[in-house]
Amino acid sequence: MVQPYHTPVLLKETVDGLKVKPGGIYVDCTFGGGGHSKAILERIGNRGRLVAFDQDQDAQKNLPADSRIIFIPQNFRHLQRFLRLHQVAAVDGILADLGVSSHQLNEGKRGFSTRFNAEMDMRMDQHQKLTALEVVNTYTEPKLHKLFEQYGEVTNAKTLAKTIVSTRQSRPLKTTDEFQNALRSVVKGNPERYFAQVFQALRIEVNDELGALKEMLLQVADVLKPGGRIVVITFHSLEDRLVKNFFRHESFDVAEQNPFINVERVNKLKRITKKPITASEEEVRSNSRARSAKLRIAEKI
Repeated sequence: MVQPYHTPVLLKETVDGLKVKPGGIYVDCTFGGGGHSKAILERIGNRGRLVAFDQDQDAQKNLPADSRIIFIPQNFRHLQRFLRLHQVAAVDGILADLGVSSHQLNEGKRGFSTRFNAEMDMRMDQHQKLTALEVVNTYTEPKLHKLFEQYGEVTNAKTLAKTIVSTRQSRPLKTTDEFQNALRSVVKGNPERYFAQVFQALRIEVNDELGALKEMLLQVADVLKPGGRIVVITFHSLEDRLVKNFFRHESFDVAEQNPFINVERVNKLKRITKKPITASEEEVRSNSRARSAKLRIAEKI
């Protein structure tokens, strides 16, 4: 049985949240298998346009022969730059479905999954230099400790970092199997969950996922038309926290209010979702990846 490239999560909720209209211009920051894009194309009519970003070369294979699509094989952190390059001054909506795709997890040789033995790669963009192999074999112990603690929320991140540095002195950790086998003795709790957190941390570091998300969000207010919307789907708490804070404060850090200083702050975005939208039980049963998905929406004032 051929695995689908990627099953889009919260599909109806996403397209409804964007308020997709005929003749509109929309951006899909993570084209992937094209599931969300297809649903947008069905609603924008002949005059509408879709700008699709994806830094993974494999995603281009899913492009339909549709003159309404402008495909940009780049990271969405370059959103405004490439919109300008294609003479798109402002858009009606932006979608970002974050994280790793089903295709990337099922493509064993990419090194994203704990299920397949492959070289420690994890690059979404195969042109970039930094790989997971370099991270685990060259990063200092304090840097590894911080990485696993912050990006993987690994409970024993310090012990994990120490074990990696100690092991690599006698042999390099080249493959996902070698890496996991070397760390069996320090696994806390469920091994599957533990390594999922460890691999998540490495993937975020290799692809600078949080940095890219921040850069994209900072461009949103300048790119959206008044009344235009941004919809973001996250899959772990680090991303969701960034999106939540930005939609609420247009900042990534929540500053404490000083009762003696009255600063009038004018937000350019309005939160549409006070709480995130999550997948129905029915969707989770048919697509387990939807279980951790959280969708948040904001609108340009």
